[in-house]
Amino acid sequence: MQKQFDVAVIGAGAAGMMCASVAGQRGKKVVVIDHAAKLAEKIRISGGGRCNFTNINAGPQNFLSQNPHFCKSALSRYTPQDFISLVKRYRIGYHEKHKGQLFCDDSSEQIIAMLKAECDLGNVSWRMPCSVANIGKNGELFRIDSSAGEILASNVVIATGGLSIPKIGATDFAYRIARQFDLRVIETQPGLVPLTFDSAAWQPFLPLAGIALPAEVAAGEKKSRGEFKEDLLFTHRGLSGPAILQISSFWKSGTPLLLNLLPEIDIAKTLIEGKSSIKKNLGNVFAQWLPTRLAQGIIEANKLDPAARLADTPDRLLRDLGEAVNRWAIRPSGSEGYRKAEVTLGGIDTRELSQQSMMSKQVAGLYFVGEAVDVTGWLGGYNFQWAWASAAAAGLAI
Repeated sequence: MQKQFDVAVIGAGAAGMMCASVAGQRGKKVVVIDHAAKLAEKIRISGGGRCNFTNINAGPQNFLSQNPHFCKSALSRYTPQDFISLVKRYRIGYHEKHKGQLFCDDSSEQIIAMLKAECDLGNVSWRMPCSVANIGKNGELFRIDSSAGEILASNVVIATGGLSIPKIGATDFAYRIARQFDLRVIETQPGLVPLTFDSAAWQPFLPLAGIALPAEVAAGEKKSRGEFKEDLLFTHRGLSGPAILQISSFWKSGTPLLLNLLPEIDIAKTLIEGKSSIKKNLGNVFAQWLPTRLAQGIIEANKLDPAARLADTPDRLLRDLGEAVNRWAIRPSGSEGYRKAEVTLGGIDTRELSQQSMMSKQVAGLYFVGEAVDVTGWLGGYNFQWAWASAAAAGLAI
């Protein structure tokens, strides 16, 4: 079995297979190493099994990083249209679901099969399942001590992702290798994750579990503020849904979220102006805008009776109701953690890497791509686009 290669890619996920296929088709001798028995488990489960493989609107503005300009180069050189062209070449049906998000018509397995076929075109070798115990240097070569024996390579690409979803094999391998070679790592935290609340504080909201509605949600300071208008879902432990997953990447522990449950209506103004003409009680008025359980809960939380007539309710109390709906400040106690997080925020400090090639500035031949790097996209196909773009940048540079 061959043991020396031009490129060893560690990680057989989205970024790893993309990088291996690009380098292999350029004539490089490439081996892909992964501790899992199956390829690309994260692709397999993504998008409800249909893989939200890119977003047609993906650009630098859709990514978070402590070095926000870093992602521009790779994203500009491998665009959503480039990946769509690849998908079309393999005759994979797809559709736009929401706000530029592209999904397979059939199955995420098609994307995995496409990437595997692209690797085959580049004569890529595989070592799976194969664990890596250590990476060192042997003169100009990297020496990889693996369960399949020693592997030597002129270049090593770390494409092992982040910490999100440990049950499908996520580990801190990329960060350990970075620190071994004295590269800085930005502190990590779960991203695109449901937010939770103290059980006692959340007790009044338990009856709302299962309710979903479109809402505006905001969090963060001025420079790093996030604002999204998406669906919000009440759960038994807190809040979820696309709006919350999006804002979770901007939320900092100990700070509040600001929710607007009816972005199209100024509630206080509408209620006060309607006192003379609307003969309904508060519960019936609110039920025309919000799910009944939620409407009743908000009214009762403001110490009002849903059966009270709108006309008899003082303006100051209606203003309080308006605040509770249009500017509801609520403070999460935490999140569901990496087990439910779709991505990992933070990672390899991009100031350690070349934005052209993704190679370490300190260690020639050592590359980091995909989720392992401190570049995190919004919900909706952006993180896959970063995987394709960063991997292509490395594959073309090696």
